[in-house]
Amino acid sequence: MSFETISVIGLGYIGLPTAAMFASRKKKVIGVDINQHAVDTINKGQIHIVEPDLDMLVSAAVQQGYLTASTVVKPADAFLIAVPTPFKPCAEGAIPEPDLSYIHAAAKAIAPVLKKGDLVILESTSPVGATEQLAEWLAEYREDLTFPQQVGEGSEVNVAHCPERVLPGKVVTELVQNDRVIGGMTKRCSERSIELYKIFVMGECVITNARTAEMAKLTENSSRDVQIAFANELSIICEKLDINVWELISLANRHPRVNILQPGPGVGGHCIAVDPWFIVSKTPEEAQIIHTARKVNDYKPQWVIEQVKIAIADFLQANPTKTAKEVTIACYGLAFKPDIDDLRESPALNIAKEIATFHSAEVLAIEPNIKSLNIKNMRLVTIDESLSKTDIHVLLVDHQQFKKIKLKADFIVDTKGIW
Repeated sequence: MSFETISVIGLGYIGLPTAAMFASRKKKVIGVDINQHAVDTINKGQIHIVEPDLDMLVSAAVQQGYLTASTVVKPADAFLIAVPTPFKPCAEGAIPEPDLSYIHAAAKAIAPVLKKGDLVILESTSPVGATEQLAEWLAEYREDLTFPQQVGEGSEVNVAHCPERVLPGKVVTELVQNDRVIGGMTKRCSERSIELYKIFVMGECVITNARTAEMAKLTENSSRDVQIAFANELSIICEKLDINVWELISLANRHPRVNILQPGPGVGGHCIAVDPWFIVSKTPEEAQIIHTARKVNDYKPQWVIEQVKIAIADFLQANPTKTAKEVTIACYGLAFKPDIDDLRESPALNIAKEIATFHSAEVLAIEPNIKSLNIKNMRLVTIDESLSKTDIHVLLVDHQQFKKIKLKADFIVDTKGIW
């Protein structure tokens, strides 16, 4: 069965590029989002996020009539769910548990329009068992249809998990070129999912079951988290031992079988800072290294803040006629990684907010990828303004614009090793 109409639920950093990609292959795509502003923006042929080349794809798809956006789910042949999976509120120090309410809401929204032969794919990064839970919710809402957990291969609605694995800033390219892990609840579910993705995916589609597909995405990001934690812990150790961590890592990486990552101010974004907790919450006794890595990376922003406080003290000691209220601090970068506008789970943003909270003078923020900022005691400025007014420079994100700066200053907290 071919897929003539495709619905993408959630038009964020993954959903919108995915919808645009299907539409670029001349498939009718209905994008669905609860954000009216996002829907209106897309229907004008514009985008509400920053992602290279996406604006051209969306503009062309809308103008040609292949892509429309709506706040209401409409009938389709395939439904791709790309909604957030945040944490439930928890006490400080407790293990966060995943919140599947957005997936539940998506299931409730698409259930009324489901029909025999439809395919439902969960793309949201999810804890193990989420795809099966999605299928259960759909079955509860549509008792007139059969699902894989009920009748296996003969189900009238197919369900699968296919996690996204793209890099912000290169989403358009990687959606096409990267391999995809296809975790169908049955063999038929996987086969139909491959048929759908092969509309635009050039990479290999590798079949497994739904639980393994869920765990594969969590494993990929947890592995990165552990590696980053090692680098971040090294940076803390080296500061105490008066060793340049950047030089140390460069030397260690000359070993043919060593590849240590670069430290930073912490770990952010919607994947690496989040996904390991999905494993830890399911298997807290077994996930010892993964849990420890999370603690190390979650601690790193606080360590950076302490370095800023030390820099303030050093500055005041070197300038005894000044008070803390006269010390200007500039934070370079607020996004969770270089050259994007995504502030989700950003350690840089949290560090900047904390500095603006405890520091008695105004804090300058330099983030070239956003246009406005509404944080008390913090003002968004240009690079030139920050360089002319700043006493203490805090480098949090290695945006390309910052790498071009030849900074000559006495008080620098450089979390990325570029100054």
